[in-house]
Amino acid sequence: MKTFLDIVEAIKDIVSEDFPNKKIFDKDIADLLDISHMNFATMKRRNRVPLVALLDFCAKRSISINWLLYGQSPESLIDSTNRFYTVRYFSQVNASAGGGAGNDNEESQPLILESNFVQSLGGESELKNIEAINVTGDSMEPLFNYGDIVFVNRTKCDINRGGVFTINTEHGLFIKRIQKRIDGKIDIISDNKDYQTMSVYPNEIEIVGRVVGRFGGVY
Repeated sequence: MKTFLDIVEAIKDIVSEDFPNKKIFDKDIADLLDISHMNFATMKRRNRVPLVALLDFCAKRSISINWLLYGQSPESLIDSTNRFYTVRYFSQVNASAGGGAGNDNEESQPLILESNFVQSLGGESELKNIEAINVTGDSMEPLFNYGDIVFVNRTKCDINRGGVFTINTEHGLFIKRIQKRIDGKIDIISDNKDYQTMSVYPNEIEIVGRVVGRFGGVY
């Protein structure tokens, strides 16, 4: 995948006609992607590609996301179409790695995945069980970061051996590390040590599914 800076420069070339007789700055690109200038600067410093914003940008301008991220032309993908697969991506659904996140919009769109990544998620047979959603917040850093797209397998809800799950609570949707305790309660753990572990009873949460990967690679 291209670096953050390479992608920004490509976008500047794409939108240059929108800014006649004007030098295009990072703040202009941040505005086009609907990202705050502060978050844009943080992503630039950490080389964190804003995947969700780029998907929206490409969709609006009929640009291939593969070209923007990898330099692949649409024509180069024709012969290998059978090696690409899709999962349902809920672009308006946010699972919080921090405070609770509301999710009222359940419209989905297809998200294209290449075959090697599909294998890392469990293989083609598992795709019907997997949905993609967004990450907000920082409580699961460095495992997941704000703006990541994560893949959740809804059939994998057994928490007996622990792991990272998407859970639904009265406060919203979360991505957390889950661990059962001997006393029957469940520990909800953040990888970011600035956040305290919470303990709840099983009937206080709903296990949506296990997080099996993230866009750009598995953990």
